[in-house]
Amino acid sequence: MAVLGIESSAHTFGVGISYKGKILANAKEMYKITDKGMIPSRVAEFHANNAREVIQRAVSGSGIPLSEIEAISYTKGPGLGPCLRIGQLAAMTLSEMLSVPLYPVNHAIGHIQITTHLSGFKDPLAVYVSGGNSQILGITERRFRHYSVYGETLDIGVGNMIDNFARAAKLNPAWGSTVARIAENGHYMQMPYTVKGMDFTFTGLLTNAVKALSSHKVEDVAYSLQETAFSMIAEASERALLLSGKRGVILCGGVAQSKRLQEILTAMSKSHGVGFYTAPNEYNADNGAMIAYVGELMHRGGAKPGHGDYAVEQRYRIDGVDLKWL
Repeated sequence: MAVLGIESSAHTFGVGISYKGKILANAKEMYKITDKGMIPSRVAEFHANNAREVIQRAVSGSGIPLSEIEAISYTKGPGLGPCLRIGQLAAMTLSEMLSVPLYPVNHAIGHIQITTHLSGFKDPLAVYVSGGNSQILGITERRFRHYSVYGETLDIGVGNMIDNFARAAKLNPAWGSTVARIAENGHYMQMPYTVKGMDFTFTGLLTNAVKALSSHKVEDVAYSLQETAFSMIAEASERALLLSGKRGVILCGGVAQSKRLQEILTAMSKSHGVGFYTAPNEYNADNGAMIAYVGELMHRGGAKPGHGDYAVEQRYRIDGVDLKWL
C-alpha cells in the first residue's frame, strides 16, 4: 500500500512516499526566507514552480512507479492559504490522473504521527512546537477519538517568536538555529515568564527581549529568551504529563530541532520515569513523508472524507479531527 503525500503549508514543498509504514522517499525544496519573512504569494509561486520536479524526484527515489501509488494525501491546514492551495491542486491532479483516493491531512497530526511511529510509544504526550503553533496534546476518547489540547500558546508560536527576535537582532539567517548558536555564549538575565495552567504566552517575552537589545549583549538576550521560553514549555508539559498519566513524551515540529529544548524535556521526562523521543531533524522540519504516512493510516483505516473535507483550511484545529481511522 504505497501512498504519496504532499506538504505545502509554509516555506517547504515536500513530497514523501510511505509503504507499509516505511518511508521510501522524502524529497523537498524550501523557499529561502529573507529578513523580510515570507510573502505567501511568492512562496506559493515557488511551490508551483518546483512541484513537478519534487514529485518526480520522490517517485524516482522510492523505486515505486507512479502507476503503483494507491492513494494521495496532502496538507489541508493549518498554514498559509496560497501555499496550501498549491499542494491541494497538485494532490487533486494526481488523484484524478491515477484514479486513486485522496486524503486531506492536518499538518500537526502529520508531525505527531510520524514521530509517534518512529518512537515506538503507544500513547505518548505530544509536545508540538512549530513556527505557527505550540501545543501540548494527547489522544482522548471524550465525545469522539481525537487529540485533546491540554495546553497551547495563547498568542504566537514559539518558532515565530524566536524568528521575530532574530530579525530584530539583525541575525543572518534570521531563524532559530542562529539564535541557538548565538545563545551558546550568553548568560542569563531575568525575563517575563508567563504560564497559565498549561497555557503560555510569548509576546511579552518577545517585546522584552527586543527592548533589551539596546542595552545588553545580544548573546545574553538570546540565551535568556531561549531558556525562558523553553522552561515555560517544559513546565506546562510536566503538568500535562502528570495530569494525563501518559507514559511517554514526544517532541515534534520545527522547533523540536533545538538541542536545548530536547535537553530540557529529556530531563523532565527522566525525572518522572517516562520515555522521551524526538525524531531525526528530517521529520521535525516540514516534510512530505509525514503527510504520506498519515495518508497511509487513513487509507488503511477506512477513512472516508466528505466532499467538503477537501477544501484547504488555514486555521485547521487539530482537536476537531476525528481519529476513528487511527
